Parts: sequence; structure tokens; C-alpha cells
Amino acid sequence: MTGGPPVLHCRYFAAGECRSCTFIETPYPAQIAEKEARCRALLPQVAADAWLPTFSGGDRGFRNRAKLVVGGTGGRRGGVTLGILGPEGTGVDLRECAIQDPAINAVIPVLADFIERSGLEPYDVPARRGELKFVHVTISPDGELMVRFVTRSAHGLGVLRARLGELRRLLPRAVVISVNLLPEHKAVLEGPHEEVLHGESLPMRLGGATLHLRPRSFFQTNTAVARELYDQVASWVAAAGPRSVWDLYCGVGGFALHCAEAADSSETNGTGGSCGAREVLGVEISEAAVDSARRSAREAGLYAAFVAADATAFVLESEPTELPELVIVNPPRRGIGDALAAFLERSGVQHIVYSSCNPASLAKDLSHLPSYAVREARVFDMFPHTSHLEVAVRLELRA
Repeated sequence: MTGGPPVLHCRYFAAGECRSCTFIETPYPAQIAEKEARCRALLPQVAADAWLPTFSGGDRGFRNRAKLVVGGTGGRRGGVTLGILGPEGTGVDLRECAIQDPAINAVIPVLADFIERSGLEPYDVPARRGELKFVHVTISPDGELMVRFVTRSAHGLGVLRARLGELRRLLPRAVVISVNLLPEHKAVLEGPHEEVLHGESLPMRLGGATLHLRPRSFFQTNTAVARELYDQVASWVAAAGPRSVWDLYCGVGGFALHCAEAADSSETNGTGGSCGAREVLGVEISEAAVDSARRSAREAGLYAAFVAADATAFVLESEPTELPELVIVNPPRRGIGDALAAFLERSGVQHIVYSSCNPASLAKDLSHLPSYAVREARVFDMFPHTSHLEVAVRLELRA
């Protein structure tokens, strides 16, 4: 585990302006210890010696994505805030946030100045008026940016489209610029309609495979921890040596591509070529994410296929002869659910790797898998200063 000084000082937290990082005043080693203890308490079926050392990428500058609320007053210099909403619904500027990637902090003043010049009025939540609601900024390991504006109406879209040239000059590292329309007044961060003004996807280069994030794609907010998580799962899969792998809830293909990459690098025919001995299939409900995963596999020359389908329905409709030797699941916080857990319990699949962002739902799902023993487990501190974490377990069918 790595990290900086025991306590990270945050002036926003000290002033009571932002309390998002609930445990920021708790020494970081103590935060890690609490998360480890909670996982062990929730997952008693994991033996003490099965826990691998917790991985952390550090307690500051780790967030690769900022979802910034636009507040304040447009049309005058210094009037726009980019950060969060305070208790009275007014904007709190967070351009010096200690957990955001420094490169994101560097572009916040540029974005604020641009918004002030654009004439777009920040959305006033209490009054339910205004135009610009959010700006989402994501940064890649190479320092490239995806910038998304969330507006109330097509008027905001028109203004931003007309000023695209100016925005590209101000943000030369922005490879994707888009506008999302959110006309409703409700507590969500984006609406269903997105128009891309520049570029297509943000390349996230992790190892030999480059993941392609489109504006509405999911990706972990902590790149260093995501990289270690992918590598850990790929290592477990390689050790199991399955001839076939399904990656359920695969998103843009992180686990599947890393497993295919590991297979290509280790399973050779003696002449430097891949044996093609492992079949890797990713299943994801988002067609856009599947398109991105296919592109990544094609560019990297990896043998991995992807299908757009609901993960549970795909598995339940599969014939017994189609089942793989190893299944990876990376579900949302609710877990895989009773139906999928029950199917896996009676499936005879030899190995399961489960990556979870909610140890409580993981514990529930594991209770429905008594035929499987947890051989290894590891905590990944994806979200320092909060109670959230990622935990991955390697399961094996009992003899």
C-alpha cells in the first residue's frame, strides 16, 4: 500500500464547505484498516490467510473524473463556480480539490472563464431557472480530456456548438467535447440525449489494450487502482488456465481484454504466435460500450468477442454445453441477484471471479454459492476518504 502523509488537509472540509470526503481527517492507514475489518466481518467465508494485501494508489490526486456543478452568476468575471452545491443551493467552487487529478484542477479556471464569456447562465436549483447544470471532466493516463456540458435545453447546445472552435483552442488536450441535455429538474447528473461536438472517445491506455470511453461510458474513477484490479483478475484467470472465459457486466471490456492479453502473451505456439487456446467473451447491455470493446480488441489484435445483452438473461438462456470454465462478474452495487447466483450455483462452472463495489451485496450473493470456496480475496481502495471500496474474490468449485 502506498500513500502520502497520514492526514490530508482540505481547506474546503475544514471550512465546512464540502463534506464529500467524510473520513478525510482520519489518518489514511486507519481508513484502510477499517475497510479491511469491515470486509472481513461481512465475508466470514474468506479465510484469514486468503486475504491479499490491500492495494491503494494513494490518498490524493487520484480522481480521474470530476462531475462539477455549475453555480454562481454568469456574464461577469469570477461569477461562475464549478464544484458542488452548498446547503442553501448556492455554488461552492472546488478548483483546488485535493483528490482530483491536478490536471483537472488546472482546467477548471479555464472552463469557468469560458462559461462566463459564453453568456450561459448557471442553473439556479432553488429557483429552477438557468441553463448550464454540470460540466463533467475526465482525464486519461496520457493527459487527454473528455469534457461534457450538461444543459437544460437546446439553447445551451446551440451556444456551445457555435463556440466550439474557441473551446478547442482553450483546451487543446480535449479529444472529446459533448453536450448532454437534461431538461427535467431532478437529482441526476445527465439526461438521455448526448450530442458529441468533437471527437468520439477518450483513449484509456492501460497495458497492451486501450479502452475507449465514450461520453456515457462507465469507467472506474481511480485509474491506478483500476489498473491493479484488472491485473489482479487477469493473474487469477491465468493461474486457473481456463479454455473459456465469460466477462459479465463487462462495460468497455477492461477485464475481458486484460484476460485476452494475458492469454496471448503466455500461450504461444513456440514461434511467437498465439495458440488461440482461450476463448474470451464479454457481455454488456450497453451497445455503445460493446462497440468500444470490440474496437479495443481489434486495435490490439486480441482474441476477445463481445455481445450486447443483459448479463442475467444471457446466462439463463445459455445451453449447459455453452458454459465457460470461468466466469467473471462485475455487477453494479446491487450485486448479481438471486437468479444469476442460483444459476451459477448449479452450473458446474469451475471458477468464478467476482469484483464488487459493495461488500454487503457480495456477501449476500456468496451466501447463494455454497458449492464454491473463496480461495483468495483482495481489497482495492478505489475511493479514499469514503466508506466505499472495491473487493475482488476468486472462487473455486469445491471437490
